[in-house]
Amino acid sequence: MRKIQTIFLLLLMAVAMTGCYSHRAIGYLQEPTKSNKLPVYDSVPYQPYRIRVNDEIIYRLITMDETISKSLGTNTSNTGQYANSYRVFADGTVDLPFLKPIKVQGLTETEAQDTLRAAFKEIIPDADVKVALYNKYFSVVGDANAGRYFIYKEKMNIFQALAMTGDVMNSGDRRHIRIIRPRDGGQEPEILEFDMRTNSIIDSKYYYVYPNDVIYVARTKDSFFKVPTYTGFLGLITSSVSLLITVLNQVLLLSR
Repeated sequence: MRKIQTIFLLLLMAVAMTGCYSHRAIGYLQEPTKSNKLPVYDSVPYQPYRIRVNDEIIYRLITMDETISKSLGTNTSNTGQYANSYRVFADGTVDLPFLKPIKVQGLTETEAQDTLRAAFKEIIPDADVKVALYNKYFSVVGDANAGRYFIYKEKMNIFQALAMTGDVMNSGDRRHIRIIRPRDGGQEPEILEFDMRTNSIIDSKYYYVYPNDVIYVARTKDSFFKVPTYTGFLGLITSSVSLLITVLNQVLLLSR
């Protein structure tokens, strides 16, 4: 009888030690130490996104010219506004009304805006232009709420991006997060792999999320043996104790 009790208690201790997710496994912004062996990433300056082939841009033209206003189909008589999306062709140009093809590949949104404004001013002296990237999205797959999400601000970081999905699931492998990032010119996409538990991720090359990024969160190998919450863990312990009591009662009945 005592042997059975000892074996069962050892099993419960093993479950207690391995059944829950620890802060070390899923906690963010941990300080790298010799014991946790978290990586230390170098800080790098932020680089703004540059327009690539197959991106789409939106522009809005504002002018007081009534002729332009009517040709653009506006309803007002003194202000013309035009908004649409235009794809960047393989040669890096966009084809806009009234203009020759203009190369925008490799430009930031601000640089593209200045370029289009200067081109329109050659034919419309009072022209003002606003430019934005249309396909400003990132995607998430794996052990997070998969989907496509809008980048609502410049310099969106990995924590803000994953917060939009409801965070990585406890079973997600935070040690090996991957970002698949397209490259221009028909090159193979870049794959960035990093450990997002370390606080040195801040301002590193892994910190910011860019348009067209795909964030992949793999499942940890030992997730099958884990319980997602302490409530589940307590339920597991309770059911185990109940099973122990049942087994002991049956053994006692048979031994009489």
